[in-house]
Amino acid sequence: MTGKLPIGIQGFEKLRSEGFLYVDKTEYIYRLVHNNIPYFLSRPRRFGKSLLLSTLKAYFDGRKDLFKGLAIERLEQENTGAWQTYPVFYFDFNGVNYQDYNALEATLDSHLRNWESLYHPGKTDFRGQALGERFENILKLASSQTGLRCVILVDEYDKPLLETVASQKLHEHNKAVFKGFFSCLKKTDEYIQFTFITGVTKFHKVSIFSDLNQLKDISLSKDYSALCGITEKEMLSRFTKEIKALAKNQELSEEMTLAQLRKTYDGYLFHPQGIKVYNPFSLLNAFADGEFGSYWFETGTPAFLIQRLKAINFDVRKFTDRTLYAGESVLKDYSDDNPDPVPLLYQTGYLTIADYDKRKQRYTLCFPNDEVRYGFLESLMPVYVPAASGGSGTDIFTLDNYVESGNLEGMRKVFTALFSSIPYTRADDPFENYFQAVVYLVFTLLGKYSRCEMHTFSGRVDCILETENYIYIFEFKRDDTAENALRQIEDKGYILPYAADPRTIYEIGVTFDSEKRMLTDWNAVSVCC
Repeated sequence: MTGKLPIGIQGFEKLRSEGFLYVDKTEYIYRLVHNNIPYFLSRPRRFGKSLLLSTLKAYFDGRKDLFKGLAIERLEQENTGAWQTYPVFYFDFNGVNYQDYNALEATLDSHLRNWESLYHPGKTDFRGQALGERFENILKLASSQTGLRCVILVDEYDKPLLETVASQKLHEHNKAVFKGFFSCLKKTDEYIQFTFITGVTKFHKVSIFSDLNQLKDISLSKDYSALCGITEKEMLSRFTKEIKALAKNQELSEEMTLAQLRKTYDGYLFHPQGIKVYNPFSLLNAFADGEFGSYWFETGTPAFLIQRLKAINFDVRKFTDRTLYAGESVLKDYSDDNPDPVPLLYQTGYLTIADYDKRKQRYTLCFPNDEVRYGFLESLMPVYVPAASGGSGTDIFTLDNYVESGNLEGMRKVFTALFSSIPYTRADDPFENYFQAVVYLVFTLLGKYSRCEMHTFSGRVDCILETENYIYIFEFKRDDTAENALRQIEDKGYILPYAADPRTIYEIGVTFDSEKRMLTDWNAVSVCC
């Protein structure tokens, strides 16, 4: 299939009229618009929510010409009422700095004035009228003047909330504004044909959801799991030329290229039995650049997420051993006073569904792919180890060279320097766990096969690191000796699973001084099975 890659294109009309590639999602559009019920969809940023809303707008604007050759054109052939021009009210909350007080009210007022000039020309004085009251009047006027019910499309409703999480007063203020504004939707239901609201997360007790209780949340719907994002089938059928070009540029076979694409950008699952999807923003950029870059993650990570993890002393090793759980209610309905960061990490796209326990009605969550895994942990790294991003011989890239070559003395020096750069931690921090988390972060970011706190038949080994030529078995102790750490490795038989492995095996005992808050002893021995 030929066409331009639609990177950053959020308008359906521009995409269709200017020859951009389009992954046909209009069969979903057909299903949605003919149910005539209000919907909510939560998806991570850069997943095509704005394009979805723009496509819905084009449909309700009656733009049949833009849908030529797409699935919905065939599906609507026998529908004589299709392609009517409805009054459409499209709210876009992007492009505004909501750190400014009353920025949300100004945005709503701007939308309302545009529509009031259309349906209530000549009236310019709205003093004494609340924003919600004005919107209610517009809906009634539009329906009366056109003879059709109204369509309401809300794009990224939660942007004014996510941007103000760190400011409780402003955050609560914006929630109150929403409560006053969108409460009119319930009262004007007879004037509304269709409602679709999108966001990154669904904030608990926001009036859109508490008052409009008939809103259908399809965020965890199996039927709509592939509504946003690109499936494997869609990628293979729509981007054949781009896959071949990427393979050639990377000097890989097509099979190896597809495997790398899956590993890097695939893996998002929005229902246990749903269809996995690729991150569309990253996939399109990879095709455009001919590189496996970290595109989605580089568009920005909310700082409050990182700070929240550090503030609650979250054990980052849980990202590896799949002990991250959540119930369906908290995945769908986020409460900003919930101290557990896992639901928000899921809704913002840093975690996805790995498994579901029907009996316990519990989801297991994990990183969706390598782009997110390495990008997220990299953003955590400066909080734990400020020196790890430097270039003075104490960075993780220098450490990588030592690990690959089996240079134990070089490894010890880098680890000592890294740990000595760590800011003083609180007295109530679990000291040993903190330092083990640093080891996990360092090795994971090196792209190694790292397992921390691995379960064995006889105990728990702190960390096993495997490279092409070496296996490193670490045991960490606090206020003890490296010799005792090595003795535990021997006594627990941690080496036994590698009895037939031809690689060089090192047992490494590491100790920390809880008073000095630094690495104080290191002993490594080479062993033969």
